[in-house]
This record gives sequence, C-alpha cells and structure tokens, in this order.
Amino acid sequence: MPKTETAIFAGGCFWCMVQPFDTQPGIVSVVSGYTGGHTVNPTYAEVASHTTGHTEAVQITFDPAVISYAQLVEIYWHQTDPTDAGGQFQDRGDSYRPVIYVNGPEQRRIATTSKDRLAASGQFDAPIVTQIEDAQPFYPAEEAHQDFYRRNPFRYQIEEMGGRSAFIAQHWSD
Repeated sequence: MPKTETAIFAGGCFWCMVQPFDTQPGIVSVVSGYTGGHTVNPTYAEVASHTTGHTEAVQITFDPAVISYAQLVEIYWHQTDPTDAGGQFQDRGDSYRPVIYVNGPEQRRIATTSKDRLAASGQFDAPIVTQIEDAQPFYPAEEAHQDFYRRNPFRYQIEEMGGRSAFIAQHWSD
C-alpha cells in the first residue's frame, strides 16, 4: 500500500469539486463532506441552513509519489473563482466559500506560496480572497452526495452550467 496524504478543499458545491480531482493519476479517493464548523456530524440539510459554520468540501486521499500537494492546489484554483468570498458561482453563502484547509505547516507553505503567486500574476482584477485555514474534523456527506458526477450525470451537468464551467473556460483555459 503506498503512503498516502490528504488534502481538503472547499470550492462551492462539493458535487462539482469531485470530478476534477477524481480523474487524476495518484488519487486514491475523493469524499464529499463538511468541515470547518461547530456542529458534530452535520447533515446536508443542516449545512444548507447556513447555521453550522461548515463548508461543503472534498477530502482527497492521494499518493504523493504520483501527484504532489502543490499539483492538487493548482487543480483547485482552476475549479474556483478565487475572488469571490460570498460563495461560488450560483451557490451563495458561507457554506460555499472557497477555503484551502491545510494539514500542517508544509501544506500551509505550499498553499500560501501558490496563493501569493496567483495574486501577483495579475490574472484577476479583484483580490484573491480564498482563505487558507487549518484542517478541522471532516464529516463525510450522506451517500447520495458521493460520486455525484458519475451517479447523476445530467444533474451534475446542470450544476456545472450554473456559471462554473463558463468561468473556468474564460479564466483558466490553458
């Protein structure tokens, strides 16, 4: 069994944050869930009520010998609007805010360096507001929210068309 590490990213609706990571080599698993709040074992309905303090996030287990944390951070930026602190795309409110949750000082250094590089690039007219916070307990979402893009491709496509895919095409085309 390879040595694995975890990364946690919040970038709006967790349904849309799974596929970009899940399809990369070196990814062991991508779990949709909740983190950063004060409610233990929250439900989707509780997080959607914006009273738990949690964000919808993905927890990625990866093999660092195949894909680095720095590469995951770069993939993360390309899925988000790093200038929007009020949510992401059509999903509004604190439970959809963009956050990189770091596991330790090395992940913090990598995430901060990457954020600073993005801010200095001039790619965006507005400030980069994505937060970098210490990882908190992560609570997996209900089974219906896992692997959503595979199990519900039509609904996933509708969610993606809510502004995310157009923003990515405009700002992140390589």
